[in-house]
Amino acid sequence: MKKKMLSVLLTVLMVVSMAAGCGKDSGSKKSSDGELKGEITFWHSFTQGARMDVIQKAADKFMEDNPGVKITIETFSWGDFYTKWTTGLASGNVPDMSTALPGHVVEMMDAEAVVSVDDVIDNIGRDRFAEAALSEGERDGECYSLPLYSHAQVMWYRTDLLEQANLEVPATWEEFAAAAKALTKDDVFGCSFPCGSGDLMATRFLNFYVRSGGESLLTDDLKANLTSDIAIEGIKYWLDIYENCSPKDSVNYAVLDQANLFYQGKTAFDFNSGFHISGVETNSPDLVDSIDCAPLPRLNKDDPVYGAETSNIPMVVWSKSKHPEICKAFIETLYEDDTYTEFLAATPVGMLPSITGISDTEKYQSNETVQKFANAEQVISEAVGLSTAIGFEHGPSVEAGLLTSQSIIEEMFQDIITNGTDVEKAAKAAEEKMNEVFESVQ
Repeated sequence: MKKKMLSVLLTVLMVVSMAAGCGKDSGSKKSSDGELKGEITFWHSFTQGARMDVIQKAADKFMEDNPGVKITIETFSWGDFYTKWTTGLASGNVPDMSTALPGHVVEMMDAEAVVSVDDVIDNIGRDRFAEAALSEGERDGECYSLPLYSHAQVMWYRTDLLEQANLEVPATWEEFAAAAKALTKDDVFGCSFPCGSGDLMATRFLNFYVRSGGESLLTDDLKANLTSDIAIEGIKYWLDIYENCSPKDSVNYAVLDQANLFYQGKTAFDFNSGFHISGVETNSPDLVDSIDCAPLPRLNKDDPVYGAETSNIPMVVWSKSKHPEICKAFIETLYEDDTYTEFLAATPVGMLPSITGISDTEKYQSNETVQKFANAEQVISEAVGLSTAIGFEHGPSVEAGLLTSQSIIEEMFQDIITNGTDVEKAAKAAEEKMNEVFESVQ
C-alpha cells in the first residue's frame, strides 16, 4: 500500500513543476494552410481484439484524412494503465490522450494533468450525454472527460442449471445464497468470490451488498464505511459464499480469473456487465443460449430494484500534449454514427451508447446479439441509470478513486480467510487504514 500511496503522492507533488513547463500554451494548432499536423500517442485499455481493431481502423481513417497527423496507439490493462500514468506523470511520460476510469479522472483533475473537453462535448452535442455521466469528470463548471460507452454490473446466471434444479431466478440475497449452494456440484461452483489484491473485485462485491441496504462504502463526509451493520453483514455474507460456493483459489482471483470461470461454464452465477456475452461466445459457444442476467439481488423482495455500479468509461486529453487539437478532433470522429455504432458492435450489449440517437437506429438494432439479448440490454440499461461509479454516490472524489485502487478491502478479506482474523477486528483495521490513506492526500 505504501508504494501505491507514494505513487499517488508523487503525482500530486510533482505536477506543479510539470504544469509550470506546460503553462497555458497547449501547443501548435492547425498549420497556416488549415491542416492538422503533428504526432500524438493514444493509450487505451481496450485489450479485446475486436475493440482494438475498430479503434485502429478509426485512427487509420483519421490519418488518411489528415496526412500530416500520426497517431501511435498503445494498449494497457486497467491495472497497468493506473501504474503507468501515476508513475509517469512526474517525468512527463504520459500520452496525449487516453481512456480512463472515473476514479482516475478525479486524480487527474487534482493533478491538473488533463484539459477541459467542453468544446468537444459541445461539438458532439451536450444534450446527447447524460448529465450524471458528464458530472463524473466535472470540476468548477468545466468537464475534463467525456464518456465513450457505458455499462453496469448485474447478476448473470445459467438458465439451464436453474431449470434443471427447478429453481427461480434469485431476487434476494437470501435466495441467491440458497441457489448458489444448491448448484455447487458436478464440477460447477455456485458463485466464485474473488478477492485477489491488485484488483477491485472484493470491493465491487461488498459494494453490491452495502448498496442494497441503502448505504455506500463511503460516508457522507467521505470516510470509509466498513464497520456499519450493513457492511459487517455484507462481509460475512461473502465469506459464507466463499466457504460454501467458491473455488478456494478465488482468494487470489482478479477480474479475468473470475470472468473466465463463467465463460468456461464453471460457475452458475457471476456479477458483471454485458461483456459476459462475448466472453461466453468466445470460450463456450455451446452455452451462449443458456445465459441471461437480472437485476442485482435485494435484501427484501419488495425492495425496489437498485443499481450498485455504473461505469461510464471516459476519454481525456492530457495537459502535456503539444497537439490537443488533434486529440479533440480525433475524439469527435469516434462519435460519428457509423464509427460509433461499429465500435459498440465490437462488444454488443457489453458496451452501451453514452449518447442518445444511437440505440434506436436500424444499424444498432439490427445487430444479432442486441436482438438475441434484448432482455439483458434492458436490464443493464436500467441499471446504468440507477447507479454511479463505486463511491461516487456523494459526487466525484479522490476518496472514491482510492477506495477501489488500494486493495485494502481485498487484503481485509484475505486476512480473514487466510489468517482467521475476526471479522469485526479486520473490518475496523481496514477502515482505519483506508481513512489514513484518505487523510494523506487531503
